Formats: sequence, C-alpha cells, structure tokens
Amino acid sequence: MTAATMKEAFASAEPVSIWPAPDMSVLTAGRRRAVAMPGDMFGDLWLMIEGFAEGAGSAPDYPALSLLASAASLIGGKRKVQPYANIPQWREPAILWVAGVGDPSSNKSSGLECVMEGPFKRLEEEYRGLHVDALQDWSGDVERAKAERSQWQEAVKAATKEGIGTPRMPDDAVDPDKPQRRRMVVKDVTPEAMASILAGNPAGTLHYRDELSGWLASFDRYAPGGRQFWIEAFGGRPFVIDRKGQDNPISIAFSGVSVSGGIQPDKMADLIAGADDGLLSRFLLAWPEPRPFRRPSRCGDERRLEAMYRRLDGLAWAQGEDGNNTARVLTLASDAADAFDEWARDNDADLDDSGSLFKNFCGKMKGVVLRLSLIIELLQWADRGEGAEPATISARTVMLAADFVEEYAKPMALRTYGDAALPQAERDAAVLAKHILRMGQRQFNARTMRRAAGYPGPKKADDLEAALSQLVEADWIRPSPDREGNTPGRKAANFTVNPGVYSDG
Repeated sequence: MTAATMKEAFASAEPVSIWPAPDMSVLTAGRRRAVAMPGDMFGDLWLMIEGFAEGAGSAPDYPALSLLASAASLIGGKRKVQPYANIPQWREPAILWVAGVGDPSSNKSSGLECVMEGPFKRLEEEYRGLHVDALQDWSGDVERAKAERSQWQEAVKAATKEGIGTPRMPDDAVDPDKPQRRRMVVKDVTPEAMASILAGNPAGTLHYRDELSGWLASFDRYAPGGRQFWIEAFGGRPFVIDRKGQDNPISIAFSGVSVSGGIQPDKMADLIAGADDGLLSRFLLAWPEPRPFRRPSRCGDERRLEAMYRRLDGLAWAQGEDGNNTARVLTLASDAADAFDEWARDNDADLDDSGSLFKNFCGKMKGVVLRLSLIIELLQWADRGEGAEPATISARTVMLAADFVEEYAKPMALRTYGDAALPQAERDAAVLAKHILRMGQRQFNARTMRRAAGYPGPKKADDLEAALSQLVEADWIRPSPDREGNTPGRKAANFTVNPGVYSDG
C-alpha cells in the first residue's frame, strides 16, 4: 500500500470513538413518558380548552383539570351521584382534587388559572353586592333584636317585682347570625377559617393554591387535626370543629372543598416519602411535557365558559322531608351501571401488583369515575344552555370517564410517583445533564459551574459530587483533573463531556 493509498484510506475511514455510548435515559431519570390527555371525555368543550391552553402558553392538561375542579366546586353539595338506583348507601359528591405538576417554566399556573380567575371574579363581585344588601338587612335585625331584648328585660324586672313567672324571651330578641359572603375561591386559609367559610357556604367552595406543597405542609401547623379536616373535606362529610374559648362549635353539614393548584416535581419527593394516609392519592395529576414558546393565535371563549359556570352555580337544591336543603341525586342509567361494574372489577383486579401509593390511588378511582361522570354530564348540560337538567348519567359518560382514568389518570400517577420516589442523586443528575446540553459544554469545572449564574443543580458540594458520580456511571462525563501550573495540591474537579451526548458527537 502506497503512502497516497494509506492517506486516502484514513480519510475515508469511519471515526471510532473511545467513548462508550452515553445512557440518554439520564435526562428523564428513568421517568415514564407523559401521555397525551384524551379530549373525548370533554366532547365539544375540548376545542375551547385547547384555546385557553394556547392563550396561556401551557399544555391543555392544566386548564382541563382546572375546569373539572372549578365545575365541581360550583355543583358542590347540590348534586350527588348514586351508582345503583336501589342502593342509596353509596353516593359520591361533586368534589375533585387536581394538581398540575411541572417546572416553573411549564406555565402551569397560567394554565390552571385561565379557566378560573376571570369568571370566578365576576361572579364573586356580584355576590359581594348581594352581601352588602344582606348586611344592611342584618344590621336592622340586630337593632330590632336589641329593642325586643330591652323590652323583655323590662318585663322580667316587672315580673320579679310582682312575684310572677319569668316571661320567655321572644324569638325576635335573639341576635341573628351574621350573613356570610359567597366565596367562589379561597386561596390561603387555616382549617378553622375554612370551617367558618363552609358554614356560610353550604354548597362548598374551591381552594386554589399556586404552590400546593406549602398548603400540604401546613396541615398541622396551626392546630392538631388539620390533616383530618382536609381528608373529610374530600368526602364532603359533616364535620364539627370545637373553637377554643367559645361555647358553640362550628358545625358543617357539607364539608365539601374542591382543590386545585400546582406543584413542582422535586417538591413531590418529600410528600411521597411521608406517611401514606391516603391524602396524596386523592389527587388527579397532570404532568405533561412543557410546550415550547410560540405566539398564540387564539384564546379560550370566556363568555361561553362563564355562561356554563353561571348555570352550574344556579343549580337549585332539592328539599328534604324536613324542609331543609339537600342534594338532588342522579343515578346511573341501567346500562351505565353495568359498564361501571365491568370497569370496577378490572380496576380492582390490578391492585395486588401495585405499590402502596398507586394501590391507594387506584382504590379511590371508583369514586372518582363516578364524580367525573356527574361533573361531565352536568357540564355538557350547562354548555347546551337549554333543556331539562339530566336525571340520570348515561353509559357513554361513564365509559368516557373510565377511559380517562385508564388512559390518562393512572399513567400520570405512575409518572409522578415514580419520579418523586427516585433517589435525590438521580434527580440531581438529570438536572445536571439537561444543564450540560443546554450550555453546550464539552468540558467544565464542577466548582465554577456550581457558582455560575443560572446554575439549576444541587448547591451543596456533597450533593453535586453524588450527581456527578451518576453521570460518570452513565458515561456522560469523565474526570479530567489537572493542576494549574503543575503545582502541588488538590487537583481541580474538571470533567470532559462525552461527545456522544450531542447529535454531532
């Protein structure tokens, strides 16, 4: 072989890398991929939801779940679903807890709020005006009670002088209860304050938190039993809170609170690591892939949305035999009950092989499917804007709700639970890997990287070292220590990045 031939052979030879192929699954820390939310359950509302999502710059998952929770709070205690017409012992209320999971850049807050803020504020303003009128009437009733009580006190004095029986205090002499304003949404509240709000809002309300982790961590901060109160609030059961220093407890007939809010993935780890009392598994979770920025070309139809909300908010109570307000009950149609039975059996059959948290989640899905069916049936009715309110829930609605749970809710729960259960070093390694790619780094110094502006990874040296070890094991980086000027002392923590992590590597 001549020199020219050898040169030509070398020039045409495929380059051979001394690096093994990098493990690219590091980027997701072994996390399950997000699934697309099926829009079938929402019917004609799905295009409207996508419009709101585009206007908010978020995935449609966030406004879709927020819409469900908002609608649930407006229906509240006025309607319940009963799966079997002849068995009244099992009824589910219109209460949903939803959580949008995502990084700060995912626009989850705007996605959750875009279907709630505007219409709820306008409704609450109207209720505020009605509340002012009610307070004026109440003030007059208070003065009347004072006058009646003064006359009664004079009558008591006279009876005492005359030695006759004490006259009964008239009903009008008793101070009337102060009217409470309708609260469409509550954003930061203690259990005792929420109990007072529920006492004046018998249909329930919506609790929204931009960051749910702070709320979840505060349950027992103010008073013992806070966590138990919120667990009861998911079921809408009657609840009594004894108030310190006051004779009369707060008695709530329907402790129904729907919950909506966002949470960052790394905040889920501490919540999952805590005691599993079933509270976390009550949440429907959405953790979609973030959408890249693009200028929106449309937005949601807020007039249509507000009209739906007003119709749901205007649902009338049923009247019990005692004359008090009670929930009107919708039952599943006969074929809907059959469809629910078939799905429920399949759902329970899969529980034995599940982890504890996911097992609890699946166990609650029977009630959630019923609640979703009730909410969707009434949402569709409210969107039509005409026609009689449905008295039963159709088989189609039940099957759509069950498909939504199977195709979306369960995979999203596994995605969230699995990621949060990973060791911290693996989650930190994923953050570092994304940072390396974003910065296009071929070499770096660990100490310099940690101190640079915009660095998103672990701040403590030990945590950074553990994450770097994960990347070394995954063949993403190799140590390349050296000393400036070949001076004695500790070698710098320099690393070389595997060219294979880049498309041109």
